[in-house]
Amino acid sequence: MEATILTNRPHFPKPPTSQSNLRMKFDRTNLPVLPPPPPSSSLPYDSIIDHLLQISSSPSSAQGPNNHRKPITTQNSKPKTKSLQITSTPLTSLPVVSSLPSNYYPEKKRHRLKNSDTGWDDDDDELAFMPPRCKSMLNSIVDEPLSNLNAFFDTVKFELTQLDFASLLKGLGVSGNWEKAIFLFEWLVLNNAHNPSKLGNQVIEMMASILGRESQHLIASRLFDLIPIKDYSLSVQAYTTILHAYSQSGKYERAVSLFEHINENGPSPTLVTYNVMLAVYGKMGRSWNKILGLLDVMKKRGLEFDDFTCSTVITACARDCLLEEAKNFFADLKSQGYVPGTYAYNSLLQLFGKSGIYSEALAVLKEMEESDCPPDVVTYNQLVAAHVRAGFHEEGAALIDTMIRKGVLPNVVTYTTLISGYGKVGKVDKALSLFNLMKESGCVPHVHTFNTILVMLAKTSLYEEMMGIFREMESYGCAPNRSTWNIMLCMCSDRGMRKHANRIFQEMKNCGIEPGRDTFNTLIQAFGRCGLGSDAAKVHDEMMKSGYTPCVRTYNALLTALARQGDWKAAESVILDMRKKGFKPNDKSYSFLLQCYATGRYVRGIERIANEIYNGHIFPSWVLLRCLFLANFKCRSLMGMERAFQELRKNGYKPDLVVYNSMISICSRNKMYIRAHEMLDLIQKSGLQPDLMTYNSLIDMYASAGECWKAEEILRRMQKSREKTDLVSYNTVIKGFCRKGLMNDAIRIFSEMTIQGIRPCIITFNTIVAGYARKGWFTEVNDVISYMIENSCRPCELTYKIVVDGYCKAEKYDEAMDFVSDIRKTDNSYDAPSLQRLASYIRARMNSRTEDGPVWIQA
Repeated sequence: MEATILTNRPHFPKPPTSQSNLRMKFDRTNLPVLPPPPPSSSLPYDSIIDHLLQISSSPSSAQGPNNHRKPITTQNSKPKTKSLQITSTPLTSLPVVSSLPSNYYPEKKRHRLKNSDTGWDDDDDELAFMPPRCKSMLNSIVDEPLSNLNAFFDTVKFELTQLDFASLLKGLGVSGNWEKAIFLFEWLVLNNAHNPSKLGNQVIEMMASILGRESQHLIASRLFDLIPIKDYSLSVQAYTTILHAYSQSGKYERAVSLFEHINENGPSPTLVTYNVMLAVYGKMGRSWNKILGLLDVMKKRGLEFDDFTCSTVITACARDCLLEEAKNFFADLKSQGYVPGTYAYNSLLQLFGKSGIYSEALAVLKEMEESDCPPDVVTYNQLVAAHVRAGFHEEGAALIDTMIRKGVLPNVVTYTTLISGYGKVGKVDKALSLFNLMKESGCVPHVHTFNTILVMLAKTSLYEEMMGIFREMESYGCAPNRSTWNIMLCMCSDRGMRKHANRIFQEMKNCGIEPGRDTFNTLIQAFGRCGLGSDAAKVHDEMMKSGYTPCVRTYNALLTALARQGDWKAAESVILDMRKKGFKPNDKSYSFLLQCYATGRYVRGIERIANEIYNGHIFPSWVLLRCLFLANFKCRSLMGMERAFQELRKNGYKPDLVVYNSMISICSRNKMYIRAHEMLDLIQKSGLQPDLMTYNSLIDMYASAGECWKAEEILRRMQKSREKTDLVSYNTVIKGFCRKGLMNDAIRIFSEMTIQGIRPCIITFNTIVAGYARKGWFTEVNDVISYMIENSCRPCELTYKIVVDGYCKAEKYDEAMDFVSDIRKTDNSYDAPSLQRLASYIRARMNSRTEDGPVWIQA
C-alpha cells in the first residue's frame, strides 16, 4: 500500500454521471441469492479434551518385555510414562517431571549389574561400596517390574531388615533405577510408621540426594512433607536439597520454616543453602527486605557472593519490578571488586528483557563484550525477549542470523520466545512459519513450544489447528504437562464455560498432574469471568489447603475478572489489599486496573494512573503504556491517546499495529486527515504492513466524510493486497454511497459483496433502506424488505422505524400508517406491541410537525 493514499487534503476523483444520479428500480430478481448463514457450530471443547486425555494417558510405544529395566524419562522425552502407580499410599502418585526438556540432558550412564560368568560386573567401581548381599538384593529389585515391587518387598521383608538401606538406595540411584529407590523408601516408611527413627539420617540423606540429582522436586517435596524432617539430624547438603525441592515446587512457607529450624539447631548453612533461600524469598515476592537481611548475614559470615547469588537477587528484583534496586545492587557489587560472569549478566539481561527495555539490554551486551565475557545462547535469548517485549519482533527475529554468524546456535527457547511474541500481537501466520523453520533447522520443539502455539490458536479460535498441534505433540513424544491443561482452563474462562472448566480440572488430576499455583490462579480467573464468585472463593480455599499462598498472579487473576465487568471500585480494593499485605502491583496489575476504568468509563481513574506513570512513580513498561493508550481509546480521549503514544516512542518502544490502527480510527472519527496520513506513514516506516483493521479504518474515514469514491478506491487497493475484504469493509463503502444518495452504486457494491460469498447482515439492509427512505423512494424500500424476508434476514424494529421516519420526514403520515398496517401481511413474525409502538411514534410526529421538524435516524 502506497504512503500517498492520504494527503494533507486530498483531491478525490469526480463521480461518474452516467447512472449515479438516475433513479433505477430496485430489481430484486436480478440480485444474486444470498449466501446461506453460517451454521451455528458449538465450540469443540469435548473433542479437544478427549484428544488431550488420549495423549496424556497413551502408553509408550517403546515398551517391550524388558521395559522394567529401562529408565523412566521426563514428560518431554521418548518414551513417555505415566505417573508412578502405588495403591497403598499417595506418596509417589506424582508425574515424573523435569524443569528442562529431555534433549537438554546428556545420556546417563547405565550400569550393568550382571555378566554371564560371575553375575557381576567386576569393573563397575561405582558399585564396589556394596556388600555382596546388598548387590544380590539390588539385582532382584531391578529384575522386578514396578507394579510388583510392593508385593516383592513384603515377601523379602526379613532379608531387607538385615541390609544397609542407605547402601541399597545408593546402588539403585547409581544404577539409574531411582524410581525403584522411591518405592523402596516408601515401603520402608510405611513399615516403620510407629518407629520413625528406624529410617535413619543416612537413608533420608541418600533419598534426598537421589531426588535432587534427578530434579524430581515435586516428588521430593511430597515425600519430605510426610516425614518429620525436623526430628532428624541431617547434613547441610541434605537440608539444602530439601529446601531446593520446596522452592521448585512452590512450597515456600515450608522452606522458610525448615530454614529457621536449621539456623536454630544446625548445621551451619553454606553459600549454596543461602543461595537457595534467596531464590525462595525471590519467588515468594514482597521479600526485598528479607533478601537484604540474608545478604547481610552472608557478609558477616564471610561468605563471598558468587554468580548464582548475584543472579538470584536480580531475578527476585525482576519478579517484583524492582528495576532501580537491581541496578544499584549490581553496581555496588562491581564497586566492591566483584567481576560478573556470563550467568550474572544474563540475569541482568532478563531484568531488562522482562521490562522490554531493549536499549539497556544492548548496553549490557556491549559491557559483556568489553569485559571479554563471551555471550552464550542464554544471553541472546534474553536479547530476543527484550526486543519482542518492546514490540521489535522483526529485529528480534534478525538476532537469529547474528547468533549463527557468531557461532552461537539458536535453541528451542530462542524460537519459542519469538513464536510467543508473534502470537501475542496476532501474527499467527508468522508464528507458524517460524515454527516450521525451527523444525527444518533441526531444533526439536518441546512441550513449552507446543503450549505457546496452543495459547495463540486458542485466542484466535483456530480449534482445528489446535487438534493438529495435539497430534504433532504426540508424534514428538511430548506428553501434555500442567501448563497444557492450564491453557484449556484459560479457553473456558474466556468463553465462560463453567462445566468444561470443572471437567478439565478433574481430568487433569485424574491424569496424575498435580495442580500448581498457576492452575489455581487460572481457575480463580475462569470462575471470576463467569461471575461465579463463590466458586472462585472455593478454589482459593483449596489452593490454601494445598500449601500455596496467594501471590501477585492470584491478585491479577482477580483483577482480570473485574476488568471484564468494569468494576473499578472492587479493583481498587484489590490493589489496596495487595499493598497492605506487602505485595507490589506489577505492570499487569495496573494494566488490569486501567481496563477496569476503561470498561467502566471512569476517565479520572485513567488520568490518575497516567500521572503516576508520567511522574515516575510507576515504571512505564511497554505493556503498561500500550494498555494506557488503549484505555484512552476506549474512552475516546484523543489527548490521552496522543500522550501515551508519544510516551511509547519516547521510551524507545515500538508501537504495534493495534496502536497504529487505533490512532487511525480516532483520526477517522475526528476527520483528522493529516494525522491519519502520518500514522499510515509510520506503519510503513516501522516495517509493518497494513491489515484488515487499517484498511477498514481508512474506508470508514472517507465514507464518513462523504468521500465515497475514495472509500471504494481503498476497497480496491485492499482487494489487490493480501488482506481479504470482510463484511465491515463492504458495509462501510455501502454506507458512504447511501449517505450521498448514490443508491445505484450502493446496490452495485452490495451485489459484488454477495457474489464474493459474503452474506449481508441486518446492518447492511438497514443502511440501504435508510438510503432509499432518505430519497423518498418507498417502492424500492418495500422491495428491499421483501428481498430480506425471501433470504431469511428478517427486518428488525429499527428497519421499520427507519421507513416510518422517512415517511414522517416527507410529511406522508397517512402513507406511514398504511405501511405499518401492511407489515403483518409480509412479515407475520412482527408482534402487535411493536406495531403499536410504531403507530404511536407516527402520531407523536404528526403532533409535533409544526415544531422544529423530525429528527432523522441514522442507520
